[in-house]
Parts: sequence; C-alpha cells; structure tokens
Amino acid sequence: MKKIKLIIATALGVVVLAACEKSDNVPVQEIEGTYVGTLTGFENAKSETGVDTNEPAIAEIRKTGNELIEVHLFSDSMDTTFVLNHYENNNSVLVCLNGDDFKNMYGHMLGQGHANGGMMGDMQNGETEWTHHLSDEHQNGDEHFGGFEMQTRTFGYQLNMMDGTNSYNLKFQGKKN
Repeated sequence: MKKIKLIIATALGVVVLAACEKSDNVPVQEIEGTYVGTLTGFENAKSETGVDTNEPAIAEIRKTGNELIEVHLFSDSMDTTFVLNHYENNNSVLVCLNGDDFKNMYGHMLGQGHANGGMMGDMQNGETEWTHHLSDEHQNGDEHFGGFEMQTRTFGYQLNMMDGTNSYNLKFQGKKN
C-alpha cells in the first residue's frame, strides 16, 4: 500500500514540476510591432541640433526574413531604417548587425550559414542561438548594441553616429504598444 502512495505522489510531483517549468523558447513573432519610447544622446553631437536630450521616438519592427528584422526608427529629428539579425537567448532576443554593416564593424562577413539568416544546424547542446552566434562569429570584446526583453516587452538599441569627425551614440529605449 505504501508503494502505491509513493508512486502516485512521485507522479504528481513530476506533473507539477513539468507544469511549472519555465520555457526558454521565446516566440520571436512577438518582437514585431511598434515600440514607443525615447531617443537620447543628442547632447553629445558636435553640431547644434536643437534637440532635447530626451526626445520622443518610435521604432517599428517588422520581420523581413529568417532571423532578419527591419527597424524603422523615427523621431522629430531623425528617420532611419536598418536591418538586423536577431537571435533568441532564453527570455530575450538579441540583435546584431547584418551584411556590410557587420563587415564594417567586425572586419569580416558573417559565415557558418548565418549570413543569410539560415538556421544554425551546428548548434551544440545547451547553446542558445545567441551564444552560438557569439561563438561562431565574434571575438572576445566585440560590442553589440541592443535587443528585446520579452518579459517587459521592451526594445533598446544604440546607434553609432558621426557628425563630421565627431562620433556619438544615440540610444533608443521603448515599450511595445
């Protein structure tokens, strides 16, 4: 009789643990949408921009291909569109430059099947898409500029800007509408 109770209790414990286990898979479709927030960093520009240092801005995110997104970022002072690769990493989706922007930043083109946003068939056990991307495509110290926090429904990205010979950063931070 004690064996049956123990087996039932163990089985119930497994069911409870399985039901409470948090999934590390992020539904990437959820990153698409409109993020309303602020753009900061204009105070570091060399020229007089006349822009408040905390300007309202909007980022419209649209999936354009396998592991590719298009970001349309605009405010009263700027309007730009760029393409990024995206990689799942537990409860976040991190982004990296694409194409010539990647080459200009890191000194080589994307390889290992990542260049065209292809699935990463050579991922090792326990790797996320992001850690695999870092392992295959980057060296220690390579800088990255943003991503999505899925639990808070936010997107942040840093744009590296030039004003003549002066470089400065603009940072967008927004929440999904």
